[in-house]
Amino acid sequence: MAAVGLDRDVPHAVQHGLSTRIKSIVDDIVDEYTERNLPLLQRELQRAEERRSRQYRPDRGLDPEYDGLPVDPDPVPGEPYLFTLAGFAEDAPLDDASASAAAEEELSEEEKQALRTEIRLADECAIHAGKLACIAIEDHRERIQEAIARYVEPQIEALLADLSMQLDSPPSRW
Repeated sequence: MAAVGLDRDVPHAVQHGLSTRIKSIVDDIVDEYTERNLPLLQRELQRAEERRSRQYRPDRGLDPEYDGLPVDPDPVPGEPYLFTLAGFAEDAPLDDASASAAAEEELSEEEKQALRTEIRLADECAIHAGKLACIAIEDHRERIQEAIARYVEPQIEALLADLSMQLDSPPSRW
């Protein structure tokens, strides 16, 4: 935001829109770099995505005091359930292949160290891409400032005028 002068006196929505777009560009660059150059990290990211998309298991990961308790409350007569957590678990039970795949996911110490290195390289790529984005967008600083003066400032002035009118006139009682 500082590269284009949006780090002060600019509404959050304006900052958020631009920063979100720049983050998206940087993320795309890092994703492409990771896919081409960081095979271990790419594999782990794919595994994480697979784990997220696996069957929901409501009874896993609970604190010990909940072990063996039902995951859904007792039904109330006359009130239907839209769904139950136990019903989600029953829809697609975890098969042996998924369970064995989960067990095979354990990394060796060498793989863990290599993964740390690849994560560092991906972070460095993100930092570099972010700096390049700032340099590129800085060339558009004047146009961005003009657009803010033309479109955003009048909206802010209108909001302040409206607020000022509401504060100046006392509310009528009846």
